[in-house]
Amino acid sequence: MSITTPSRWRTRAGALVLATGVVVALAGCATSATAGSGSGSGSGASDGTVTIGAASNGAATETKVTVDADEKLHDELPASIKKSGKLVVGIGALPAGFPPLAFTGDDQKTLTGSEPDLGRLVAAKLGLEVQVENATWDNLFVGIDGGKYDAGFSNITVTEQRKEKYDFASYRQDNLALQVPEDSSLTFDGDPSVLAGKTVAVSSGTNQELILLGWKADLAKQGKTITIKYYPDGNAVKLALDSGKIDAYFGPNPTVAYQNTLSADGANPTKTAGTFSGAGGDLQGLIAATTKKDSGLAEPIADAIDELIDDGTYAKWLGSYNLSNEAVEHSEVNPEGLPLDAS
Repeated sequence: MSITTPSRWRTRAGALVLATGVVVALAGCATSATAGSGSGSGSGASDGTVTIGAASNGAATETKVTVDADEKLHDELPASIKKSGKLVVGIGALPAGFPPLAFTGDDQKTLTGSEPDLGRLVAAKLGLEVQVENATWDNLFVGIDGGKYDAGFSNITVTEQRKEKYDFASYRQDNLALQVPEDSSLTFDGDPSVLAGKTVAVSSGTNQELILLGWKADLAKQGKTITIKYYPDGNAVKLALDSGKIDAYFGPNPTVAYQNTLSADGANPTKTAGTFSGAGGDLQGLIAATTKKDSGLAEPIADAIDELIDDGTYAKWLGSYNLSNEAVEHSEVNPEGLPLDAS
């Protein structure tokens, strides 16, 4: 059956939490996250040691790894980066953060999450110190434009419009997920026909709502229905899922993964029944490190990510955050992005 591709697109990293209505109270999570450097944050060190998931308050399985610097990759770096000896990583997680991707840790100072942690790993592979800086979403791009940040690691989706101004090195699939109770028999491989007769919650005004509404319209032509429900926040969605009022929730994969992690030891654990590209049925959406156009940094970052994939560090990073279902086989420089007419 045909899959309706949405005409709008969620491009703001902050929308990962805001659009889903998830209300998460991380213990001690500050509203103005401090910038965590490699050694000062306790999550990285000059000897290549990086602690994945440091101070993550249960969002990740804390994992310490040692990354061997690659001199050849270091030599590929732009002269200005080699001279400074550090990689300034920009994160757009102010004011409140968006776990499990980027947020202030429970030590009140570490900028933790999958995104800053990958920045730390890449810097170590390139033989650089790392300086992680937090900003608002808009100021992240202002900082990249003005040279304040060398690269943005902040759940940034590759789009054709953004490629006119930035260079990208992909590192994760941009996926949506179908969340169900742990004991549910529902599985989802991208075929929406399995949702016929089901009740699914989704957040209003989001990309995932457009996709779900498209599926509903397609199924209606076959005389089948999907009942769509809306709730004010993530807590209400969880209560509806626990009580059986809904069969599933359709939302951003990292948010679902985080909720699954939090519920694992509770009375009503949840799981992911399957995923779907956030770009729709015709294109696999990709998340990428973002650099200023023609800065010469995207290629070395992509090469560093590839080495992290090859040596197994990448898998440990994703696994720590329960994001293994967003793995890529290799990093691409400026891959196909969301079309201009959908950006």
